[in-house]
Formats: sequence, structure tokens, C-alpha cells
Amino acid sequence: MTLEKVVNLSDTCSIAGQYMAELRSMDYQQNRALFRNNIERIGMLEAFEISKTLNYEPQFVETPLGVANVNVHTDEIVLATLFRAGLPMHQGFLKVFDHADNAFVSAYRKYKDDSNTDVDIFVEYIATPSLEGKTLIIADPMLATGGSIALGYKALSKYGTPARIHVACVVATWEGIDVVRKELPDGITTIWCGAIDNELNANKYIVPGLGDAGDLCFGGKL
Repeated sequence: MTLEKVVNLSDTCSIAGQYMAELRSMDYQQNRALFRNNIERIGMLEAFEISKTLNYEPQFVETPLGVANVNVHTDEIVLATLFRAGLPMHQGFLKVFDHADNAFVSAYRKYKDDSNTDVDIFVEYIATPSLEGKTLIIADPMLATGGSIALGYKALSKYGTPARIHVACVVATWEGIDVVRKELPDGITTIWCGAIDNELNANKYIVPGLGDAGDLCFGGKL
């Protein structure tokens, strides 16, 4: 299977570059509020780009002085996110697509050995509306191995077949993108990235990446 498209915001110069520079900076990462805000802003930028791909029809709107003809999208959108790191990015999407329905999946990585090199992904919780014929946007900041997106979509797919799928992340690897290529439906899936890095370390973190997005957003965990 092949993806319809992979869009990397870093391929063109835009304000996204500043947000990415701050997200990667160890100095800026000391401020969780700023880090969360930049994750949210990358989500808003990707949401705006995704909005250009939607279906539109004219709508006539009465103003105090007349009638305006405005193009309004007709897609039924479901915004999905993977707990917990995806929450700020989800909020960015929700600020743009404020009428969208929402889905939530608890997917997390768990190491199976003491050296933290053998990792698996687990799904514990899901809440979603019907996805049948909808435009599904899945937000997860780090597309590292692709395992959490693949399992998250597998869990969501029990609730209907979307017409379009957009996978939105802050940083991706080609290894993770290849997994999404294999596991998500052919021809209707697009990946949107703030940046694409080339390497995963032994612990399956993206290099140079930005670290653990969930911990940087919300603090460490046991």
C-alpha cells in the first residue's frame, strides 16, 4: 500500500520553523506552557493546510447590509488523538475545526525489557463517534515507530470506514511513515509533519527529535 501524500511543513519556509526550533531547544523546553503552546500552534498550522483539501460548497449568509456568498466545507470531521502527548495538538486542531466531533484513544508504549530497547504499544481506552464516511484526523506529536498510530487506527476502524484520513504529527521518521503506509488504507491517507528526522535510537526515540513530548508537556511519569 502507498500513501496518497506526505506533507512536510519544513520543506518550505514559514513560521512553523520558529515553532519547531523552540520545540527542539532544551532551553525553551524548560517552560512547559511554551512547549504545549507550540505543539498546539503546529496543530493549528496543519489544520489550516488540511482545510484546503476539504470539499466546499457556496453558502449565502445575510449580513447587516446584504447577502454574502461564502464557500463553506461540507466534510463531517472527527478529530482523534492518542493520550496523553496528543492533547495539546488536538486542542490546536479543535481551535480551527471547532464544530468537529472528537475521538480519544489511550495508546501507550511499554518496554518489555530492563534495557528499554524492546517496546510494545498498548490500547486501553477508546471513545469515538461513528467514522463512516467522515474525514478522520488523527493527531499524535511523535510518529516514531508508527506503532501507536497503527494500533490507534485499528481500534478506531471498528467504528466505521472514513472517506479520508489525515495523520498529523510534529516530528516523524521514515520508519514510522512506512508503517503507516502499510497499516492505513491506501489512497485516502495523508501524513502531515512539522519535520521528518532520519533516525531512531535504541530506545525508539526520534533523533534529533525533541525528547519525550508527553513528559515535556505534562511532566514525568512512573
